[in-house]
Amino acid sequence: MSGAGESLTAAVLVIGDEILSGRTRDANLGILAEWAGVMGLDLREARVVADEEDDIVAAVNALRARYDYVFTTGGIGPTHDDITADAIGKAFGVPVGHHPEAVRLLKAYFAEVGREANEARMRMARTPEGAVLIENAVSRAPGFRIGNVFVMAGIPRVMTAMLESIAKMIEPGRPMLSSSVTLEATEGDIAGPLRDIQRRHDRVMIGCYPRHTDKGFLATIVVRSRDQAALAAAAADVHALAEALGARLIEEET
Repeated sequence: MSGAGESLTAAVLVIGDEILSGRTRDANLGILAEWAGVMGLDLREARVVADEEDDIVAAVNALRARYDYVFTTGGIGPTHDDITADAIGKAFGVPVGHHPEAVRLLKAYFAEVGREANEARMRMARTPEGAVLIENAVSRAPGFRIGNVFVMAGIPRVMTAMLESIAKMIEPGRPMLSSSVTLEATEGDIAGPLRDIQRRHDRVMIGCYPRHTDKGFLATIVVRSRDQAALAAAAADVHALAEALGARLIEEET
């Protein structure tokens, strides 16, 4: 995990048989990755696990020991296969019960919309002992935080609403800056020189992302850093590389 003055790290754990079976295409990882960048978090790892308690427990314990923040999605609904709350409780070694404030929120919401606060729906009020609720402005059923683990719904719109609440609960890191340029070139044209640029600039991360279009082979070079001066210096070398190769610039954005 990160120490004082270092960048903050994060991991995502996507929970659900429906993701692994292909019945549902996960959208949450992309949303979380973009949000993490805005919050200045380095998203270092993402895992997908089935609705199996032991698998969830093992993944949560591995990730929370390694990263500053862990964000989980899925498995906190009203049905029998929504077992995330119980698995998180087991991972932390604490009992799971109905959170009084979650009970109050849900009962008020169900009364408002004319639904019965039955046993299944009230399952969504269950959290591990010591958990802090994460507000859900969409459907009121809260997520929760325990330790450095944030547990959210799997529905993208609801998860996004929970992220708005989480943004107020965490310490943000320094935002990542980036610069990118797309060249009319292949990876083989630029791999060697690009490696040399990376070696000269140890405070930046350089990625190359090729694609083939009707114009031929293109390569987008992305330079990332939290240091503006280091970013500018590396980006200048990338531009110089393009000129040296005679590679046509297709597009450029910062």
